[in-house]
Amino acid sequence: MIGLMINEMEQKELEYVLKRELDEILFDFQDARIDTFVKRAMEERYKILFNLFKRVAPTSECMKYMRSKKSTVEKKDSI
Repeated sequence: MIGLMINEMEQKELEYVLKRELDEILFDFQDARIDTFVKRAMEERYKILFNLFKRVAPTSECMKYMRSKKSTVEKKDSI
């Protein structure tokens, strides 16, 4: 386990950057032009970023970026 000490300003900045990345990924999941192999990579990236986001953001913010089970199941069925 690696620890990280950051101040409140750095936490807010990290939260902001992760939100922007998650917004981009969630938006791109809707794009039908993106290949399924790319979407798999996007799914992996989403999981990593969301886990990081959960560590620095309040629960109410995390709820906004959670994917529904339905969208994840539909994605796996189409692969």
